[in-house]
Amino acid sequence: MDNKMVAIQSAQHNPYQNYLLAALPTDIFERIAPHLELISMPLGDVLYESGNPLNYVYFPITAIVSLHYVLENGASTEIAGVGNEGVLGITLLLGGKTTPYLAAVLSAGYGYRLKGRLMMEEFNRTGPMMNLMMRYIQALITQISQTAVCNRHHSIEQQLCRWLLLTLDRTPSNELTITQELIANLLGVRREGITEMAGNLQRAGLISYRRGHITVLDRTGLESRSCECYNVVKKEFQRLLHDEGFAKAL
Repeated sequence: MDNKMVAIQSAQHNPYQNYLLAALPTDIFERIAPHLELISMPLGDVLYESGNPLNYVYFPITAIVSLHYVLENGASTEIAGVGNEGVLGITLLLGGKTTPYLAAVLSAGYGYRLKGRLMMEEFNRTGPMMNLMMRYIQALITQISQTAVCNRHHSIEQQLCRWLLLTLDRTPSNELTITQELIANLLGVRREGITEMAGNLQRAGLISYRRGHITVLDRTGLESRSCECYNVVKKEFQRLLHDEGFAKAL
């Protein structure tokens, strides 16, 4: 990306579009701001691979990143999603130098990255940065745990509604660009099951679907079809990250 394009994108985006960065006290933000690098996150871009060193942490602003666990046979299931409410690279903060999962961009956009060394220096000051990140980690653990429970005990329709709602919370519109095959892979179910459930939701007037594009028409109706897992995750983020910016965003 040339200097002119970087300047244009920098004018369109700023770190405060990520709610964790926006929640930082001014003095901490000012210390790390010069080191935040705006980057493009194209669809499918892999930020972390299982077992590889973590050199950066990433703060998405318009992109959505999917965390996958990949099995030996190549099959994978999403364990969590991260958008402008969060950060990628929490295992670095917990003392690990690698991660057991793969992090890949699910929805193209932009984000900021910060060298892991600089993040650890601020985190180890044991002040507001540590407190904020530990609360975020607890919220993310809730999302991961609830995903495991949901995938085991709830119907494909409920899982699909939960996933759509959580993903929609990270986007500025009611539209998602994604194929049914990819959703099936993320949820670890057969594509036929997603096709059938998406058809049911469309006939009920809750969504409009055409190949690779989903528009949510009735969010309230979608919430009524979802299981309790969506609200559990949402309320835990609100409880733990109760900054005004989070309360408005989640």
